[in-house]
Amino acid sequence: MPQLSALTSSPLMIGAIVILAIIALYLTRGPAHGAIKSLTRVIHSALRLAAASLYHAEEKLAARNREVLLAAGREATEQKIEREFDRMDNSVQRDLAECPTLQRRMNEQIARIEEDHQRSTDVPPSPPGWTNAVEAVANIPSKGDPMVANILDKIHESLVEAQNKARDSYRAVSKERHENLKKMRPNWRTLQHSVDEMDKNVRSLLQRAKTIDRYIEEYEEIQKGSDRAVRNLHSSSLTNFFVSGLFCAIAIGGAFINFHLIARPMSEMVGGSNAIGAFRIADVAAMVIILVEISMGLFLMESLRFTRLFPVIGALPDKMRVRMLWSAFSLLLCLATIEAGLAFMREILMHDELATSAALRGQSGTEVFASDFLWITTVAQMGMGFILPFALTFVAIPLESFVAATRTVLGLMLQGFLKALAVVLRVLGSVFFHIGNVLVELYDLVVSPLLWLERMIKANSGSTRKGAKSAPAREVF
Repeated sequence: MPQLSALTSSPLMIGAIVILAIIALYLTRGPAHGAIKSLTRVIHSALRLAAASLYHAEEKLAARNREVLLAAGREATEQKIEREFDRMDNSVQRDLAECPTLQRRMNEQIARIEEDHQRSTDVPPSPPGWTNAVEAVANIPSKGDPMVANILDKIHESLVEAQNKARDSYRAVSKERHENLKKMRPNWRTLQHSVDEMDKNVRSLLQRAKTIDRYIEEYEEIQKGSDRAVRNLHSSSLTNFFVSGLFCAIAIGGAFINFHLIARPMSEMVGGSNAIGAFRIADVAAMVIILVEISMGLFLMESLRFTRLFPVIGALPDKMRVRMLWSAFSLLLCLATIEAGLAFMREILMHDELATSAALRGQSGTEVFASDFLWITTVAQMGMGFILPFALTFVAIPLESFVAATRTVLGLMLQGFLKALAVVLRVLGSVFFHIGNVLVELYDLVVSPLLWLERMIKANSGSTRKGAKSAPAREVF
């Protein structure tokens, strides 16, 4: 070993080793080039094959995601159409079932009003023919005969009196008719209100029909599997994912508050020093109560058919479903009542701690403050303990949307990951392909002195052969 280190420390020996290495590299230049190119081409082909496989897998995943998305969109659209048809059916049965009867009554009242109005606008009848004769007799000159004048005056007075009675009678009848028309005015307004209400109901039905037409157009687009429908479903899924995720986060915050509201009194019930591994039994018990409340809320929403996370519950007979609904609601009510009691117990424990610490410090007045003012916090905590379980019930709705949207979003993310990985592999394959050329050039750079010497020798030998071929020609000339 000392001799070897002495040899390697000599500059001449190092130079000789380098020269021998260059000569060895020069002598193995052809096989080394082939090995380098073969290795890089194998890596290049393997990476390109892996990229092609990933592209193929990405295409299959995209087709699968498209099928799943279209199926989910088809199911959601069918539910919307079914719900709109149910609403339209209820509207028709509620609003338009009495339309024939209402129309008949309206026609009768309108005919009666028109008849009374026509009678009230009749012109006074013309006087009979005998009145003209009586008037002519009354206008005969008396020629100074008092008897004739008296008779004519009597006839004239009778005629005037008869005309006045006829006029007064007609006026009384007309007044009565106008009074009847005046009394019919509220009925007319009622008829107008009924007509407006019917028009409103019909317009509502027409609007629902337009909504159903739009849903049916969307359903037809989904059935065709058009790109427009897929884009709309992707946008809707992303929107539902973020919105439902936000509401689920809010629900998690409510559950966290609920946990801290009952964790303290649970430690007094099950023992605060006991633990299961790294978790206290009190915390585990409080978490179990909250999870049971959320489960009862899910079962309640499933029984009400607000959500469809469990198809088995939705397929139950109505009688069994109603029983399950009331059972879930009863358990949820009991758990909410228990939480209200635990919240009250928590406030009592806090008061005891405040009183104990005040007694240890020798202070006074804490009990008076607690008894006079701290009942507000007690009521607030009991109210929160009773309301939060029912509030957590509604987490089933955003949870269903989040689960449905997560499937689509994860598919899109996995599809993008496969595509990006395929691109990276293709780029690496191209890099290794060019790295082979670079390594060959670097190899030639190391043995470049010998390559230069080889080219010089070949050039000299080439010029010598040309001179030998041209010498006989000069002797001829």
